[in-house]
Amino acid sequence: MHEFRHVLDNQILIVATAACLIAQFSKVLVHFAQYQKVNVRVLVETGGMPSSHSALVTALATGVGQTVGWDSIEFAMATIFAAIVMYDAAGVRQAAGKQARILNQIVDELFQEGKQFNEDRLKELLGHTPFQVIMGSALGVAVASLANSAT
Repeated sequence: MHEFRHVLDNQILIVATAACLIAQFSKVLVHFAQYQKVNVRVLVETGGMPSSHSALVTALATGVGQTVGWDSIEFAMATIFAAIVMYDAAGVRQAAGKQARILNQIVDELFQEGKQFNEDRLKELLGHTPFQVIMGSALGVAVASLANSAT
Protein backbone atom coordinates (compact mmCIF):
# COMPACT_ATOMS: atom_id res chain seq x y z
CA MET A 1 0.00 0.00 0.00
CA HIS A 2 2.95 2.29 0.67
CA GLU A 3 3.99 2.07 -3.00
CA PHE A 4 0.48 2.95 -4.23
CA ARG A 5 0.74 6.29 -2.44
CA HIS A 6 3.58 7.21 -4.79
CA VAL A 7 1.30 6.64 -7.79
CA LEU A 8 -1.02 9.29 -6.39
CA ASP A 9 1.95 11.69 -6.19
CA ASN A 10 2.52 11.43 -9.95
CA GLN A 11 1.59 14.91 -11.18
CA ILE A 12 1.54 13.91 -14.87
CA LEU A 13 -0.84 11.02 -14.19
CA ILE A 14 -3.15 13.27 -12.18
CA VAL A 15 -3.18 15.98 -14.88
CA ALA A 16 -3.83 13.47 -17.69
CA THR A 17 -6.65 11.86 -15.70
CA ALA A 18 -8.11 15.28 -14.91
CA ALA A 19 -8.07 16.24 -18.60
CA CYS A 20 -9.90 13.02 -19.45
CA LEU A 21 -12.52 13.60 -16.76
CA ILE A 22 -13.03 17.24 -17.76
CA ALA A 23 -13.56 16.15 -21.37
CA GLN A 24 -15.95 13.40 -20.32
CA PHE A 25 -18.03 15.69 -18.10
CA SER A 26 -18.07 18.42 -20.76
CA LYS A 27 -19.91 15.95 -23.01
CA VAL A 28 -22.95 16.47 -20.78
CA LEU A 29 -22.77 20.22 -21.42
CA VAL A 30 -22.29 19.76 -25.16
CA HIS A 31 -25.24 17.36 -25.31
CA PHE A 32 -27.37 19.83 -23.35
CA ALA A 33 -26.40 22.67 -25.71
CA GLN A 34 -27.39 20.54 -28.71
CA TYR A 35 -30.62 18.96 -27.44
CA GLN A 36 -31.67 21.08 -24.42
CA LYS A 37 -31.82 17.88 -22.35
CA VAL A 38 -29.47 16.59 -19.67
CA ASN A 39 -28.20 13.13 -20.58
CA VAL A 40 -25.79 11.65 -18.04
CA ARG A 41 -25.48 8.49 -20.14
CA VAL A 42 -22.95 10.33 -22.32
CA LEU A 43 -20.54 10.01 -19.38
CA VAL A 44 -20.13 6.30 -20.08
CA GLU A 45 -20.70 6.17 -23.84
CA THR A 46 -17.98 6.16 -26.47
CA GLY A 47 -17.57 8.95 -28.98
CA GLY A 48 -18.91 12.45 -28.62
CA MET A 49 -17.51 15.93 -28.22
CA PRO A 50 -14.73 16.38 -27.17
CA SER A 51 -12.65 13.22 -27.37
CA SER A 52 -11.62 12.29 -23.85
CA HIS A 53 -9.05 9.85 -25.23
CA SER A 54 -7.39 12.72 -27.11
CA ALA A 55 -7.51 14.95 -24.03
CA LEU A 56 -5.88 12.24 -21.93
CA VAL A 57 -3.01 11.42 -24.28
CA THR A 58 -2.21 15.01 -25.21
CA ALA A 59 -2.21 16.04 -21.54
CA LEU A 60 0.09 13.09 -20.89
CA ALA A 61 2.48 14.05 -23.70
CA THR A 62 2.40 17.73 -22.73
CA GLY A 63 3.05 16.91 -19.08
CA VAL A 64 5.96 14.66 -20.01
CA GLY A 65 7.41 17.37 -22.25
CA GLN A 66 7.07 19.99 -19.52
CA THR A 67 8.56 17.75 -16.84
CA VAL A 68 11.25 15.68 -18.55
CA GLY A 69 11.98 17.88 -21.54
CA TRP A 70 10.70 18.39 -25.06
CA ASP A 71 13.75 16.63 -26.49
CA SER A 72 13.48 13.58 -24.23
CA ILE A 73 12.85 10.00 -25.28
CA GLU A 74 9.89 9.92 -22.89
CA PHE A 75 8.24 12.87 -24.68
CA ALA A 76 8.83 11.21 -28.05
CA MET A 77 7.23 7.98 -26.80
CA ALA A 78 4.24 9.81 -25.30
CA THR A 79 3.75 11.79 -28.51
CA ILE A 80 3.83 8.69 -30.71
CA PHE A 81 1.41 6.99 -28.32
CA ALA A 82 -0.90 10.03 -28.51
CA ALA A 83 -0.78 10.05 -32.31
CA ILE A 84 -1.73 6.37 -32.47
CA VAL A 85 -4.62 6.79 -30.03
CA MET A 86 -5.98 9.83 -31.87
CA TYR A 87 -5.63 8.18 -35.27
CA ASP A 88 -7.52 5.16 -33.94
CA ALA A 89 -10.26 7.35 -32.44
CA ALA A 90 -10.84 9.31 -35.66
CA GLY A 91 -9.97 6.61 -38.17
CA VAL A 92 -10.46 2.98 -37.28
CA ARG A 93 -13.19 3.42 -34.67
CA GLN A 94 -15.04 5.96 -36.84
CA ALA A 95 -15.00 3.51 -39.76
CA ALA A 96 -16.27 0.71 -37.51
CA GLY A 97 -19.16 2.95 -36.45
CA LYS A 98 -20.08 3.62 -40.09
CA GLN A 99 -20.01 -0.12 -40.80
CA ALA A 100 -22.27 -0.74 -37.79
CA ARG A 101 -24.74 1.86 -39.08
CA ILE A 102 -24.89 0.16 -42.49
CA LEU A 103 -25.27 -3.31 -40.97
CA ASN A 104 -28.08 -2.06 -38.72
CA GLN A 105 -29.83 -0.58 -41.76
CA ILE A 106 -29.50 -3.89 -43.63
CA VAL A 107 -30.95 -5.81 -40.69
CA ASP A 108 -33.82 -3.30 -40.37
CA GLU A 109 -34.69 -3.66 -44.03
CA LEU A 110 -34.44 -7.46 -44.05
CA PHE A 111 -36.64 -7.91 -41.00
CA GLN A 112 -39.15 -5.09 -41.46
CA GLU A 113 -41.94 -7.42 -42.58
CA GLY A 114 -42.54 -8.76 -39.09
CA LYS A 115 -39.81 -11.41 -39.11
CA GLN A 116 -38.01 -11.85 -35.83
CA PHE A 117 -34.38 -10.92 -35.32
CA ASN A 118 -33.26 -11.50 -31.78
CA GLU A 119 -29.78 -9.97 -31.78
CA ASP A 120 -28.96 -6.55 -30.32
CA ARG A 121 -28.26 -3.70 -32.68
CA LEU A 122 -24.61 -2.81 -33.19
CA LYS A 123 -23.28 0.28 -31.46
CA GLU A 124 -22.89 2.97 -34.11
CA LEU A 125 -21.16 5.77 -32.24
CA LEU A 126 -17.72 4.27 -31.65
CA GLY A 127 -15.24 6.87 -32.77
CA HIS A 128 -14.80 10.59 -33.17
CA THR A 129 -14.84 13.08 -35.97
CA PRO A 130 -11.51 14.78 -36.63
CA PHE A 131 -12.93 17.97 -35.07
CA GLN A 132 -13.81 16.12 -31.84
CA VAL A 133 -10.26 14.74 -31.71
CA ILE A 134 -8.75 18.20 -32.29
CA MET A 135 -10.92 19.72 -29.56
CA GLY A 136 -9.99 16.94 -27.15
CA SER A 137 -6.32 17.49 -27.96
CA ALA A 138 -6.61 21.23 -27.39
CA LEU A 139 -8.31 20.57 -24.06
CA GLY A 140 -5.53 18.18 -23.02
CA VAL A 141 -2.80 20.69 -23.86
CA ALA A 142 -4.71 23.46 -22.07
CA VAL A 143 -5.24 21.42 -18.89
CA ALA A 144 -1.58 20.36 -18.77
CA SER A 145 -0.40 23.93 -19.43
CA LEU A 146 -2.67 25.38 -16.76
CA ALA A 147 -1.55 22.75 -14.24
CA ASN A 148 2.10 23.46 -15.05
CA SER A 149 1.67 27.22 -14.64
CA ALA A 150 -0.11 26.68 -11.31
CA THR A 151 2.85 24.81 -9.83
